[in-house]
Amino acid sequence: MGTGHFFWVIFYFASLCSASLANNAKINFREKEKKVLDQILGAGKYDARIRPSGINGTENLPTYVYVNMFLRSISKIDDYKMEYSVQLTFREQWTDERLKFDDIQGRLKYLTLTEANRVWMPDLFFSNEKEGHFHNIIMPNVYIRIFPNGSVLYSIRISLTLACPMNLKLYPLDRQICSLRMASYGWTTNDLVFLWKEGDPVQVVKNLHLPRFTLEKFLTDYCNSKTNTGEYSCLKVDLLFKREFSYYLIQIYIPCCMLVIVSWVSFWLDQGAVPARVSLGVTTLLTMATQTSGINASLPPVSYTKAIDVWTGVCLTFVFGALLEFALVNYASRSGSNKANMHKENMKKKRRDLEQASIDAASDLLDTDSNATFAMLRQCEVHMQAPKRPNCCKTWLSKFPTRSKRIDVISRITFPLVFALFNLVYWSTYLFREEEDETF
Repeated sequence: MGTGHFFWVIFYFASLCSASLANNAKINFREKEKKVLDQILGAGKYDARIRPSGINGTENLPTYVYVNMFLRSISKIDDYKMEYSVQLTFREQWTDERLKFDDIQGRLKYLTLTEANRVWMPDLFFSNEKEGHFHNIIMPNVYIRIFPNGSVLYSIRISLTLACPMNLKLYPLDRQICSLRMASYGWTTNDLVFLWKEGDPVQVVKNLHLPRFTLEKFLTDYCNSKTNTGEYSCLKVDLLFKREFSYYLIQIYIPCCMLVIVSWVSFWLDQGAVPARVSLGVTTLLTMATQTSGINASLPPVSYTKAIDVWTGVCLTFVFGALLEFALVNYASRSGSNKANMHKENMKKKRRDLEQASIDAASDLLDTDSNATFAMLRQCEVHMQAPKRPNCCKTWLSKFPTRSKRIDVISRITFPLVFALFNLVYWSTYLFREEEDETF
């Protein structure tokens, strides 16, 4: 056997020995972790029912729990139920002097547990929660890390449906503030205090997508509450959501404008086209009413007037006004025809009377003297008046012989002008009020 071959054999056996030693070292290290856990959490050594001491083991000081969270997603914001759903990773950190252990010269950084009942846990609950559940696929999404200095980190992934009282006066030009509130259920501030972790206590996932809202900003604050049983520590996160207006512009505002403009087509139809004008007015009125009821079906029945109520109410009034305008035109047309017939008969009678009067006047003029004739002519000159300056509006309206036609012509100008004035007042009022009412 050559020297080279002998060398490779020795190298192979040395590798096997080193691998075996490494595996033994790992096994021994895991054994040490088990011994540390048994040492600090063994039977009769640790009681999870007892609250940890305060800072530096002081018994009369409360236990401080530092909270931070990571917002993973916000799935929906429901206007009708006034609630929103969120999925988050929730973390708490506190110090328990009883859980200190030897880190084996820095080799043992922390111990990991998956059973929360092995150590003392803060009794935190979400005060505005409606529904909530943990995530257990594939394994429960929860862990507890115990550090050598006795610090405990608790992390869990949860999904919550939280109440969000909304003020819909500016809907759909509104901003909503939805809160997430966390408080202690049984421990008062003398025993337990929740604090936000310093340095970015709330993180939000990048590219957070919401269908009809935009998360503008968020703010962390404290909301301690006092009751008959004492004062309880409370934390809150206020999320400011801005409603996306483009959806409502396309689905509500533009269709309503189109319906109002379509109702004005009736003013350009002939006054004798009764079926066309009636069917057009009734169809636009029913469509506008259906649109209004569909909008209100997606909103809660509140006692105040919303911005969308003002818009749909005025649009419905314009459509109804166009229908009433045709009723007025039809009535004026029928009364005008009757008056025209009577006018023709009166004109014929007056013509006959004038002919007879002219004959009688000619005969009387021949019988009277010249002085009487001259006096009568001067009297006529005195009673003559200078012609009045013609009014441009009356002159323009005189081009349309019938009253019904004049009503249509006036409506063609009046309705668009009033609707344009309403739009100017509406948008200037609610857009500026949106900026003034923004309080955060």
